Amino acid sequence: MKLGKFSIGIGDRFSHQGKAQLRAIMKANETGLEINPVWNKSNREHIYIGSQPVDTRKEADDAVKALNFDGQYFVDADHINLKTVAPYVKVSDFFTLDVASFIGKESTAEAIDAFIASCEEYMGDLQLPGMAQPLVVTREILESIAHKFLAATQQASEIYEYLKGVKGADNFITEVSMDEVEYPQTPLELLFILKMLANKEVPVQTIAPKFTGRFNKGVDYVGNVAQFAKEFEEDVLVIDFAVKEFGLPQELKLSVHSGSDKFSIYPIIADTINEYDKGLHLKTAGTTWLEEVIGLAVAGGDGLEAAKKIYANSYNRREELCAPYADVIDIDESQLPTVKEVNEWTGQKYADTLRHIPGHEDYNANFRQLIHVAYKVAAEMGKEYTDLLEKYEDVVGECVEENIYDRHLKRLFSL
Repeated sequence: MKLGKFSIGIGDRFSHQGKAQLRAIMKANETGLEINPVWNKSNREHIYIGSQPVDTRKEADDAVKALNFDGQYFVDADHINLKTVAPYVKVSDFFTLDVASFIGKESTAEAIDAFIASCEEYMGDLQLPGMAQPLVVTREILESIAHKFLAATQQASEIYEYLKGVKGADNFITEVSMDEVEYPQTPLELLFILKMLANKEVPVQTIAPKFTGRFNKGVDYVGNVAQFAKEFEEDVLVIDFAVKEFGLPQELKLSVHSGSDKFSIYPIIADTINEYDKGLHLKTAGTTWLEEVIGLAVAGGDGLEAAKKIYANSYNRREELCAPYADVIDIDESQLPTVKEVNEWTGQKYADTLRHIPGHEDYNANFRQLIHVAYKVAAEMGKEYTDLLEKYEDVVGECVEENIYDRHLKRLFSL
């Protein structure tokens, strides 16, 4: 099973927007692209909402059937580990192996020595094709990398071996995720992480490193854009070298997690993958959930009342809701409107405050990030919320489709 050159991870908290998401991708593919949709939902999201992995599979299959989509598509067991993977095995064909929690855990001296011995030919000044400066590789550097990442790649190997045993080696896509950590991985570290995975015969097709800067949920990139550009380009060159040198899958490509709305770096990503003719996996995370709330607000009436209720509850429970996402949100609480203010808003005012339109006078990134992590509140509303999604399916679906096509795909692929 091989992932296409371009793919997009489309999260959908409540499994109601599959057709709207797929319409956006099909619209882009009409221009000659071939973007594989990958429906993803994490274990945490399933727990909060009370859904099951089979629900994500059903959503994907139903959307594909309804729209007569004849391209490749996948269902991602997002951010799983050995403890959480079992319920996903039958219904998923894409597995994001989250090994971030194993970074920094110790490995045996024998394992470290064996890894270093496998890298002897790369010691010294290692010049990668296309890279301006050689990478300096010493035993001390390799030891440091091994202490940081060997246990994490061993964990990836153990999850992969489990999946291979129950599904068969050729029946799923493997992604390795190391993004939800404090410090970014350098291109040099990425190179030898890939060597570790190759040594362990993990056929990784996408890898999600932690990049320089902040990749907060649902808002633009925060950081040094020039530094990101240099790092992203070097990561692409590292992957090209690793595929040829270590025997990793030809399909191997970078995966950008928390990739939603990173408008300021989309042109950099686009220019780089075009220049080197490389692929990309972009994960749009929870923006579909945000578009549902926007759609309800625009619909007015009981839809707007539900949107206001969601904000009121999230505002009053913000500490609880934000805690699990502390590494990927930055909310200035002084910039959040009061519940009283929001209750006086029109649907358009609510939508304009939540919708990510750079430069719009009403857009509030703090408001947006709080709603982003508030899907638990909507889940607790149960049918009250999902019935509204069905009642206002047309307006909500239009918001979802527009978001993925106009604000993501058009920017990434210059459509």
